[in-house]
Amino acid sequence: MISKSDKPSENLLEELQAALSHGTVARRVETLRRVTDLFLNNAVDYSDEHTQVYDDVFQCLIEQIETSAKALLANRLAPIAAAPPKIIRTLALDEVIEVAGPVLSKSERLDEAILIEIARSRGQAHLKAISLRRVLSQALTDVLVMRGNEDVVQSTVSNPGAQLSEGSLTDLVSRAERDDDLATCIGLRPDLPRHHYLKLVAKASLSVRRKLEAAHPELADEVSSVVQEAARRVRAAATTRQTEMARALVKSLHEDGRLNEFQVTAFAEQGKFDETNAGLAALAGVPVETAENMMIESRNEGVMILAKVAGMQWSSVHAIISMREKLSGGSQMDMLTLRDTYEALRSATAQQVLRFHRMQNVTPAA
Repeated sequence: MISKSDKPSENLLEELQAALSHGTVARRVETLRRVTDLFLNNAVDYSDEHTQVYDDVFQCLIEQIETSAKALLANRLAPIAAAPPKIIRTLALDEVIEVAGPVLSKSERLDEAILIEIARSRGQAHLKAISLRRVLSQALTDVLVMRGNEDVVQSTVSNPGAQLSEGSLTDLVSRAERDDDLATCIGLRPDLPRHHYLKLVAKASLSVRRKLEAAHPELADEVSSVVQEAARRVRAAATTRQTEMARALVKSLHEDGRLNEFQVTAFAEQGKFDETNAGLAALAGVPVETAENMMIESRNEGVMILAKVAGMQWSSVHAIISMREKLSGGSQMDMLTLRDTYEALRSATAQQVLRFHRMQNVTPAA
């Protein structure tokens, strides 16, 4: 029909339509198979003009054809980077997952807009197919996480090519508190920001402790101490390269006398959790692990205690609390009340509480 060296015949589509209008379904299927073979044999050599003609031919051939033939076509065209775009889109929009699935999970011809449209309108099987793609943008994963069932969400989180937004991570870490399998999937991601990892560990540890204490109430105190120690060790081992670089930067600034309240405030305003935590720890004179434990608490008292010991103004504390609120996706705080609480907090009281936190960090089983 089409030679890779010749231009497409202007009468090709018209001739096919005339021949197929009087043919049987079996005839149409056989013609589709031959056209697909011809396209695949020379796909890399075809110009856009050739591909467009094939696109029109495929669209004509799949009308009034059985589902199994469409599914076969989808499986054959899905891995082809130069596949005709209109037929790929048609197949992707098919309500039958056997037809749509292969192109949704593999085809590079589908742009993000159509993938998001399908993710917002189709069922869980279509979402699962999309979750298997080699690369998933944040905008696409947001839809998958929001609409997907347990299977879709775990498939998305387990996909190393999925980019997870801050909002999706906050939602996932919250949901993981009730789902150990999901918690495992999230925790194994190498790109998981440290503040999310620490919250994940803290919530998972609480879940484990409750289960063990329910099974062995006579060992509740011992179990609690063991879980706390295990969580401390996991936190220590979970330092990522990004965290190490942030701490090294802050250490350098501190040693050179360039670390001050304004620098820590700038880190917080930029949403840099690791730098803010390390800077606050340095100014308060405590180990970064101690500051980290206080920074990831759900309440804001830990942050205010560290800041009071460091001698910070309320404006700096406001920036740090706002950063925590943004990263965690929590509800908006009553900043006026928090400001009054911070200004009423005595430095001596903050020092006493901080000493208690440091003792807990050194001897967690106490």
